[in-house]
Amino acid sequence: MDIVDKKTRSKIMSKVGRKSTGPEVKLRKALFARGFRYRLNVKKLPGSPDIVLPKYRAAIFVHGCFWHRHEGCRYATMPKSRVEFWTKKFEANVARDRRNVEELLEMGWRVAIVWECALKVKGEERFEALVNDVSRWIELGESFEVFP
Repeated sequence: MDIVDKKTRSKIMSKVGRKSTGPEVKLRKALFARGFRYRLNVKKLPGSPDIVLPKYRAAIFVHGCFWHRHEGCRYATMPKSRVEFWTKKFEANVARDRRNVEELLEMGWRVAIVWECALKVKGEERFEALVNDVSRWIELGESFEVFP
């Protein structure tokens, strides 16, 4: 059972951001500081990747663990109300994500997924290690990578 009425829930959900989320901005700033230049949310590419580095033909998605169902993650909880609705919603999100990655790979793009929880790590050293891994992937990585 939801604790707020339908209209209030709709208003709350409409405020959930799709672009420039905290984790996404954190990664973008770190990459920019390392000299990488990129485009944001390129609509001509499947899924409008969050960060696109045309020079490297690399596309990065920064996925929220809740919405994109990061398996085994403590942030990927299931709401207690309307379980059937949420199950369908999450399955559709995951299927769409998979489709977008496949299309990008078929177009010759390299794709990385960076999970929100990886960017919420405590300690500067762990964050720097993640950014080092992503930077290495951009410069010479495989076609598909998931962080962490």
